[in-house]
Amino acid sequence: MKIAILSRGKRLYSTKRLREACVARGHDVNVLDTLDFSINVEQGKPGLIYKNKNITDFDAVIPRIGSSITFFGAAVLRQFEEMGMFCLNSSLGIITSRDKLRSIQLLARHNIGFPQTIFVKQKKTILPAIEKIGGAPVVIKLLEGTQGIGVILADTNKVAEAIIETLHSTKQNVLIQKFIKESKGRDVRAIVVGNKVVAAMRRVAQGDEFRSNVHRGGKVENVELDERFERTAIRAAQIMGLNVAGVDMLEGASGPQVMEVNSSPGLEGIERASGVDVAAKMVEFLEEQSDFPEIDLRQRLTLDKGYGVAEFHILKNSELISKTIENAGFREKDIVIMSIKRGTKMISNPKSTREILEDDSLLCFGKLENMKSLVIQKRKNRKRRKSFDVRKI
Repeated sequence: MKIAILSRGKRLYSTKRLREACVARGHDVNVLDTLDFSINVEQGKPGLIYKNKNITDFDAVIPRIGSSITFFGAAVLRQFEEMGMFCLNSSLGIITSRDKLRSIQLLARHNIGFPQTIFVKQKKTILPAIEKIGGAPVVIKLLEGTQGIGVILADTNKVAEAIIETLHSTKQNVLIQKFIKESKGRDVRAIVVGNKVVAAMRRVAQGDEFRSNVHRGGKVENVELDERFERTAIRAAQIMGLNVAGVDMLEGASGPQVMEVNSSPGLEGIERASGVDVAAKMVEFLEEQSDFPEIDLRQRLTLDKGYGVAEFHILKNSELISKTIENAGFREKDIVIMSIKRGTKMISNPKSTREILEDDSLLCFGKLENMKSLVIQKRKNRKRRKSFDVRKI
């Protein structure tokens, strides 16, 4: 294959290792500076220009897009996607994971642990927000920070308030997070490739530093993750829409607490600590997936008017519980169940004899008009549950 690595520095450790892994597996590889591209947007002819030459012949792309160029880098990557080339991480996944607030909003919809977080804009809401998460010490994070930069530990409510006010005065957006004291000065990073954790390490801060980032002087050591941490890392990467991710987790008393999902994780620390050739794992996955470029279902399905994709959660009083897919009448309604999420298990292409259970989530494709009845049922169930709660109080 002919592979493009998008990177601002050929001599960076991660870029060099990825290039070496590509060459070792017989691929033709070029390292291209992301900022040297021009994006040619033309009807029916999406194109890219690199140093005055048209780009047309790459089979796959490995993006190493730094946070400082996220917007432009994602636009370049999106153009590769429009040209039908497989990208190891999608432009949408990168943009989503880089937005710290958006990331935790997505995680909050799923059963993924993370430190309680509050986002505020007005001075009068700062102290109530701090008290809401249990008071100081609290962690203050810049939305645009990376590698531990813009992460501050405030020991008292007043100090936290003063820091946030100062940052707000410079037009900075900040998050206030609950401090996980039992994990002070250490965290775990898991590298997810596809649906597997291929390597993991524990990062330990030195001295009085509470940030464990390698760029802040943190030491690294190999770690064997238990099933909870592996499952959390994989799900977090999937929720962000990333094939490759570095998932940073705190070791909380209640289990793993996701801090960040990194779309371009550095390889030096993790390879040194784990002894795993992570670059080779990434290239192997690229080889497996390159013949199957990602498809945006929402765009494709607009071509088939009246059809779409929807997900439905089966509540405890649903009439579908204990019925098989066949007996529930989905086929007659022109609805296909593509998968069932049951706890931590995903059942793909379920058989017609499969029973539907309480708390299942059904991912369906079908006629939108017929799927409305499921939406209406869901709303009715919500209303009934709400009125019951009111009576109980």
